[in-house]
Amino acid sequence: MRRFFTPPVIRAIGQILAVSYPLLALSAGARSIYQLFFKPGVTDYLPPILSAIAATVYLVATVAFVIRKPWAWWVSVGALSFEMAGVLLVGTLSLLMPEVIGRTVWHDFGIDYGFLPLIQPLLGLIWLLWPENRRLFFDPAPRSPAR
Repeated sequence: MRRFFTPPVIRAIGQILAVSYPLLALSAGARSIYQLFFKPGVTDYLPPILSAIAATVYLVATVAFVIRKPWAWWVSVGALSFEMAGVLLVGTLSLLMPEVIGRTVWHDFGIDYGFLPLIQPLLGLIWLLWPENRRLFFDPAPRSPAR
């Protein structure tokens, strides 16, 4: 597996994450705000609340990726782990009980977003656990990421 995840691949993953996390934070936040405050006739608040939770997780992960401190690495790993669990749980429940879950960012494993919510935390954990990138968060001397 290490053969596939070469430094250029890890660097590409980092670039994907640098674009996808802020974009999904904005998209999920806008979706939630629209559903909560502007969509007429909303009676079920679970879907917009789940979308707001997703937006918050994306925003936390985005900020924690940028801050190169040990605590930020742990926050990132925690946020991505929570995101993965949320996508799997909400995605599974949306297939089993679609009337309960409704349309959220994570329903059907993120189908409205090209399954990016399912793939993104895996890529993020790979990027965070890559030894050179992990050193960026834990070593006081600055180094360039995955070359």
